[in-house]
Amino acid sequence: MSAKIISPKTYVLVWLALMILLFLTWGASEINFGVFSPVIAIVIAVIKMLLVVLIFMHVRYSSRLTWVFAAAGFLWLMIMITLTMGDYLTRGTVRPQNKSIPEWKVDTESQSR
Repeated sequence: MSAKIISPKTYVLVWLALMILLFLTWGASEINFGVFSPVIAIVIAVIKMLLVVLIFMHVRYSSRLTWVFAAAGFLWLMIMITLTMGDYLTRGTVRPQNKSIPEWKVDTESQSR
């Protein structure tokens, strides 16, 4: 198997792109985009992830089997993020009015002080 040699210029350009995306991430965090703030942050993060995986991990010039395993890892990450966000976004809406569970009882004495 012959390995593709990537020029140092490519590494420098990718590094510069990552630095620009880093400052873009910081800039996006300083501006309130409302509900689109997490979407913008995730899009920037995915672009950075693709640059690292394709160039620095040499997936771009690897065999199709390497592409399959890289895609499987990304798919697994998406499954985990989806399940985590599904849990996070539905917290408190499943049984919020059930006062029989002690953890859900509100201490009214400490709130009135």
